[in-house]
Amino acid sequence: MSRPPSTAAATPMAFVSAIVHAYRQRGMDPSAALAEAQITPELLEHADARISAAQMETISGLAMQALDDEALGWFSRRLPWGSYGMLARASISAPNLGLAMRRWCRHHGLIADDITLTLGTSGAVATLTITEHRDLGPLREFCLVSVLRNFHGLACWLVDSRIPLTGAQFPFAAPAHRDAYSVLFKAPAQFNQAQAAIQFDASYLTLPLRRDEAALRQMLQRALPLTVLHYRRDRLLVQRVRQALLTQPQSTHSADDLAAVLNLSARTLHRQLKDEGATLQALKDEVRRARAQDLLLRSSRPIKQVADAAGFQNEKSFIRAFRGWTGQSPAEFRRANTLTPQPAAPAAPPSPKTAG
Repeated sequence: MSRPPSTAAATPMAFVSAIVHAYRQRGMDPSAALAEAQITPELLEHADARISAAQMETISGLAMQALDDEALGWFSRRLPWGSYGMLARASISAPNLGLAMRRWCRHHGLIADDITLTLGTSGAVATLTITEHRDLGPLREFCLVSVLRNFHGLACWLVDSRIPLTGAQFPFAAPAHRDAYSVLFKAPAQFNQAQAAIQFDASYLTLPLRRDEAALRQMLQRALPLTVLHYRRDRLLVQRVRQALLTQPQSTHSADDLAAVLNLSARTLHRQLKDEGATLQALKDEVRRARAQDLLLRSSRPIKQVADAAGFQNEKSFIRAFRGWTGQSPAEFRRANTLTPQPAAPAAPPSPKTAG
């Protein structure tokens, strides 16, 4: 019995056409799989049509089994059913996400040498890059998008956390369905770039894995949704909020401003902080108080400048908040905690000259 498609339809028909191409490369008929996924021949003819995640899961799963190829024709040799499960199993014993995903990249090269996956860091940014070693032909876009999403989905699953992407690049011209990329990656997409890549906060690589072999076996029974699953929990959200408040005080006055910096909605920001047992106001107070106290003690800036640097819109609101934190005004705090210069010790009398 066919599973009815979900109401949300965001997956471009171009990806279905790529699967159909993979069938025909093998001299096989995709009609049964298309019918099972409720994708009609008429719909297939409309290049601008979209299908739901459930439909894409159905046709992808059927195609992988029929072709015995989890790569769906992307590479010069098949990846038999279970190949990606083998890669995940080889990574799950790692102590943290960074080592797990570097293992995944290295082992991917052992089973598919048409591309190389490289996970690197530069400062606070982690980047997964795909280097192509042959022309991937008409399946190129589908391959690169899928590999990036597979990596991202597995990484999120391993640490049981949302890992927000900060950017995505693609080495081809923007397709007609470029608007779908904001749904597929939820990050700014750039086209006509040198290589396919995604970026995210490198701090996620330090997180310990939260999955075991039993969880892996259960996941592999239905692994495809990993590429479309959006986790509510973000285990580094509190840290990301603190960092944004600290480094961008002028751009994070309101919840809406901060949410925009973090590529979230204000509603999602408040909900996820609640899931982590935190509140935005408490985090703002924590960061602003620490910055204000540091500036008061380590600089001679006027109170108005300290208020501005700590992220307050005016001096009056800063003084009121500071008094609530410490019971003192900023000026009183500065006077009470700044060391009073001590008078210089009197010079020692000159030593009597030794008689010659």
